[in-house]
Amino acid sequence: MAELNDLQSNEQLEQVWERSAGQPVLLFKHSTTCPISAGAFEEYQTFLNSADDKVDAYLIKVIENRDISNQIEAETNIKHESPQIFLIQNREVIWNASHTNITADAITSALQQA
Repeated sequence: MAELNDLQSNEQLEQVWERSAGQPVLLFKHSTTCPISAGAFEEYQTFLNSADDKVDAYLIKVIENRDISNQIEAETNIKHESPQIFLIQNREVIWNASHTNITADAITSALQQA
């Protein structure tokens, strides 16, 4: 089972980018007030419950940590959406999805193709 870590600072985000050089990293942007985001977060948790520890998993609560969410948008040049997930390897986004496209199966497939 992969451990889910909360990102709460831009410094932690920089560490995540650095970690992606060693193994894949998942970043999940979650709106704590949105039912669509809640459904996508359940899918993310379903994936994490069956995943091994060869992937680092992170959560950004976009309302509470908007500056981190904005930094991700600036660094990736990918328009902000919520919910949104990124698969990062070697400091590059190699896959991303949003809203109902975030499923445990989609995440698994993206990691298999990485």
